[in-house]
Amino acid sequence: MTDGEIMTQYLGPLEQVGDRWVIGDPKRLQSSCLVLTTEGIEHHVRAAGQPRRVVEWNRLSHVELRATMRPWMATRTGGIIMDFGGGHLDGGRSGCSVSGILHPYEPWSVNYTHHERTYTTMHIALLSDLFVKTSEAKALHRLGDPEWLGAVVARLAPTPRWTPVPGRRVSEIIELLGR
Repeated sequence: MTDGEIMTQYLGPLEQVGDRWVIGDPKRLQSSCLVLTTEGIEHHVRAAGQPRRVVEWNRLSHVELRATMRPWMATRTGGIIMDFGGGHLDGGRSGCSVSGILHPYEPWSVNYTHHERTYTTMHIALLSDLFVKTSEAKALHRLGDPEWLGAVVARLAPTPRWTPVPGRRVSEIIELLGR
């Protein structure tokens, strides 16, 4: 990293907290978040000493991430407004969630708490695509590698919102950094 570069520590709901990457806001009252570790995804609830559940990477065959731009959109009322408002944005109670398929064909889904900051549509699209593309590449375990994920986030976060095909950028970075 050169002196002029700024280390980006978040991409939508994915944020570096200390030496770990966390999806969702672990600091908000009654919060729920997901910690990406070398072993798998840990579901944490604030004030609980231990993770509520740990899902190992080798049990996951596919993972998807959903996120809303603003915290109010992840409420029941927000879901109703988003449904009637049209468009393609997620909303409702599961608007901020990570879901997937566990071996053998067991559905899995966990909601996380939205940060107080707004997530950009570009960050949401890039992070969602990162989860899909690492799933397709059978490389979900890379999401638990803090150095690899930090390098991916540092390259993806500054992507301009007018980038025509952001998914291609995700694929190129995964190839560049290795699976």
